[in-house]
Amino acid sequence: MPRPLRSCLAGRRRPPRPPLPRPSPPLPARWLGAWRRRRRPDRIIGELGERANELDQEAISQRATEVLDNYLSARRVTLTAQTRSQLLAALLADILGFGPLEVLLADEAISDIMVNGPSKVYIERGNKMMRAAIKFDSDAHLMQIISRIVTGVGRRVDESSPMVDARLPDGSRVNVIIPPLAVKGASVTIRKMRKDPLQIGDLIKNNTLTEEMATFLKACVNARMNIVVAGGGSSGKTTTLNVLSSFIPGDERIITIEDAAELQPRQIHVINLESRPTNVEGKGGVSIRDLVINTLRMRPDRIVVGEVRSGEALDMLQAMNTGHDGSLTTVHSNTPRDTISRLETLVLMAGMELPSRAIREQIASAINIIIQQNRLRDGSRKITYISEVTGIEGDQISLQDIFVYKQSGFENGKVTGMLTATGAIPHIMETLESTGNAVPMSFFDPHPDSGFVRPKRLHVVPNAA
Repeated sequence: MPRPLRSCLAGRRRPPRPPLPRPSPPLPARWLGAWRRRRRPDRIIGELGERANELDQEAISQRATEVLDNYLSARRVTLTAQTRSQLLAALLADILGFGPLEVLLADEAISDIMVNGPSKVYIERGNKMMRAAIKFDSDAHLMQIISRIVTGVGRRVDESSPMVDARLPDGSRVNVIIPPLAVKGASVTIRKMRKDPLQIGDLIKNNTLTEEMATFLKACVNARMNIVVAGGGSSGKTTTLNVLSSFIPGDERIITIEDAAELQPRQIHVINLESRPTNVEGKGGVSIRDLVINTLRMRPDRIVVGEVRSGEALDMLQAMNTGHDGSLTTVHSNTPRDTISRLETLVLMAGMELPSRAIREQIASAINIIIQQNRLRDGSRKITYISEVTGIEGDQISLQDIFVYKQSGFENGKVTGMLTATGAIPHIMETLESTGNAVPMSFFDPHPDSGFVRPKRLHVVPNAA
């Protein structure tokens, strides 16, 4: 009989299996985790005591370097110069900056940062959503960074006030919502502000609009037309508003009104106003509407409202109709026609029992141009309509499209289409010409493949009698 298998293998040793490779975080990240667990950043701040606010960043950096060196030498840890530099930078970000977010904020290719709790961070890069390779150590660590962001602009976030809008020192917009409203941990959404704001040439290069459209809009701003930029979230309304505001002559007094200051006018004579939420007692709040009313007493040449979303729409329309022409604002809507309906609804939110006819007459006489901007399926942003408010007929406000974007298809993950004129001649052409801002009539010739045909202009022969 054959010998048992166990007896054949008796006395033999099986060679040990090599350990399976396990992904491990980079060395600076591992040391940083241990550093935070021992609350070393808190100890550094504690050692500095009351002098922490008086010391400059160089002094704090020097003290943090000393503590780090003592920590590593006590444990006989040797790091390369590059690793030590990365670790020190991460520690200083925790002490002086915004922790793990500092790496993302420094990357200019990232446009949006979305924190869904301490372990899930997403970014938008090149119009594509992806997960970031960073995370926070705990909910407490995330709340510490949130507190540093909101207190920097004099705001607060806690259980009694779990939602807040804030901004970073570079102007980036921040929205925070924490438990109990955010069920799975605090959520932070950051819309980054570019260090070099996009100019009209950049929008033309990105095919957001054409040179003819840009020239027409510049003429409208110089001729003091009232313009509304409409669109959905993340469609680029604020960027377009920034570009339009850059067309305002430098010798005019500009007042901007926003919830969180994002606009970056390059003119010298600019006053930036920002709304303020209520305090713990529910007092002290200053709304956008309050600021619009106060702005009328500040002798403005141009009023730029970051976004109308409530009763301030009525005061904005009244300002446009009482000599403050050339005003700019944005509103959330999907089409130019929806913009008219939404403005009518916002006026009703002011609490004034006005008839619909009176509201529509205010809108028709106040607004000249509606710019509709949309974010398409491939992430690109296009100005899909430039429409003119031509008046009111019966109970309906009349609109005519001057420029449109005609989408023709979706190929290889990209939206295809063309920006073209519709052939309609704007009614404001006489105003543009009388103010020295005339544009060539050829700008309104439709693209041959667009399907639009310029209507024939009727030449009326005067009556001989």
